[in-house]
Amino acid sequence: EDDGDAGRRIVGEIYPRTGRAFLVGVTGAPGTGKSTLVDRLIAVIRRGGVKVGVIAVDPTSPFSGGAVLGDRVRMNAHAADPGVFIRSMATRGHLGGLARATSDAALVLDAAGYDVVIIETVGVGQDEVDIVSAADISIVLLVPGAGDDLQAIKAGVMEIGDIFVVNKADRDSADRVVQGVASNLALKTYEPAEWKPPILKTEATAGAGVDALWSEVGRFREWAAVHRQERRRQRYVSRLRDVLASSFLRYVDGVLAAGEFDQYVEAVASRTRDPYSVVQEIMS
Repeated sequence: EDDGDAGRRIVGEIYPRTGRAFLVGVTGAPGTGKSTLVDRLIAVIRRGGVKVGVIAVDPTSPFSGGAVLGDRVRMNAHAADPGVFIRSMATRGHLGGLARATSDAALVLDAAGYDVVIIETVGVGQDEVDIVSAADISIVLLVPGAGDDLQAIKAGVMEIGDIFVVNKADRDSADRVVQGVASNLALKTYEPAEWKPPILKTEATAGAGVDALWSEVGRFREWAAVHRQERRRQRYVSRLRDVLASSFLRYVDGVLAAGEFDQYVEAVASRTRDPYSVVQEIMS
């Protein structure tokens, strides 16, 4: 998480032991009940004796720079279960709904023998959809009665959902949200072999509908084993690009003299240089 050499060395050592865990992404706007649903989902998964790891990406504390531990507090019912490991992780300003170290943390849990790793994003907006390149399946939570019921349907998260869940389904407008999602999905033509995202209703606080959700995850996993090899490959493309970009920036920081970057910034701010020529000079 500190982005140091030790962490990169650990990933290199454990990497051959990874690739067995199934990564489940849970995303949605703030207040949709992601943490409560994950808590119930852990209980359902554990009934089958499956080890579960959870990475809960929280907002960054403005005081400590660490994670605001709201998610772990909500999941403390599993604190004494040796088959469950829950880790909060601060975004540290990283956009996309995840922290920069999330994928590496998932690798550690994978190598440690956790069969399912749940990645819960911080509350996402319209373009914070990194979860699609970090997980094997993306579960998108929606909730009725949050002002504009179709706001999330207009957002970028609509593009990434493998399963849509309307949580807090006891509310009156839940059926309207289900119909809105269904109408949106109907705009796309699905081939017979293609996965059409199901729309489920849950009441996470009562545990209603969570068993059905886990059954759908299992059905998707069987389908993806045959039809989703390209998505898995695309995940590695995204990861490699991300590591390459951060490594290049680290390299640049090490090459530039003290204060040199600030001089470039001042030149761009004063309009004596343009950003592209500055970047080209740095790269050269």
